[in-house]
Amino acid sequence: MAHIQLLGTGGTIASRGHGPGGSVATDASSSLVQTQYGDVTVSARDVLTTGSYLLGLADLRRIAEEVGEALADPGIDGVVVTHGTDTLEETAFLLDLVHASPKPVVLTGAQRTADSPDADGPRNVAEAVRAAANEHLRESGALISFNGTVRSARGARKVHTTAGSAFGGGIEVAHMAGDRLVVVAAPRRYPPMPMPKVAFDGVRAEIITAYPGATPELMDYAVRLGSRVVVLAGTGVGNAGPGFADAVKRATENGCIVVLSTRAPWGPIVPTYGNGGGIDLVAAGAIPAGDLNPFQARILAAVLLSCGTGTEEFPAAFKTYC
Repeated sequence: MAHIQLLGTGGTIASRGHGPGGSVATDASSSLVQTQYGDVTVSARDVLTTGSYLLGLADLRRIAEEVGEALADPGIDGVVVTHGTDTLEETAFLLDLVHASPKPVVLTGAQRTADSPDADGPRNVAEAVRAAANEHLRESGALISFNGTVRSARGARKVHTTAGSAFGGGIEVAHMAGDRLVVVAAPRRYPPMPMPKVAFDGVRAEIITAYPGATPELMDYAVRLGSRVVVLAGTGVGNAGPGFADAVKRATENGCIVVLSTRAPWGPIVPTYGNGGGIDLVAAGAIPAGDLNPFQARILAAVLLSCGTGTEEFPAAFKTYC
């Protein structure tokens, strides 16, 4: 009989309405689960009880440490993390980066509050437990289970504000067929990174988005504020408007790392265009993010910096995980 540890962090799945003050995460994780799902037993405890829009890097590190401790317990066969959907993709990616155990880690949540008449949390938890206990999902790293689909953490994004199928992207590794979990793929695994150190909590890492008429001086401002890395969410395959190539050059000359990602939902960075496009941005010092979206690229950069990766070795270390 498999045993799964559920770690609660709050989010909509743990939220209830509080009149004109709106919904607030208040429910303990023990209220979200049954003690047994078929031949799988579950124990639950809380790490946090908060909306994920309130989380900082210190909170993500705490969740990662708690997951690591649970995975190290020989009596636990897998871990489920309940989490708010707003920033679940960042936490899931961090957990995937540092995942060094064969045991599955599965994140889930809800789009409707616990006091909603059609709450989706209990079903999502039951499916996440099933995924975490599935022997065919061992060695899969961190996964996201939501509305009948299990996908890799890497590449996943929240794609709808209210729909039950909140997430897209990544690699679909399994799906529910009636009451049966069907495993269809195995995600590519990367070398596990060290658990983030306390320095992770204070890494200043900003995201600046390119759009018609965008202000390149925002990058200068981020550098003046002490940002160690700026992720430029460019247009298309990695482009930006007038002045951005010069801003990238100024930033890198001042010791700030610039990572070039894209605001497009899917697809890699492919430096192709001059005249301020990706060719010029990379020539000015920007590091292409591969397939990583801006939010997951930011998490990777913050982990590398917190582990002591220097400016000179950063590009090679970053590209190892792209």
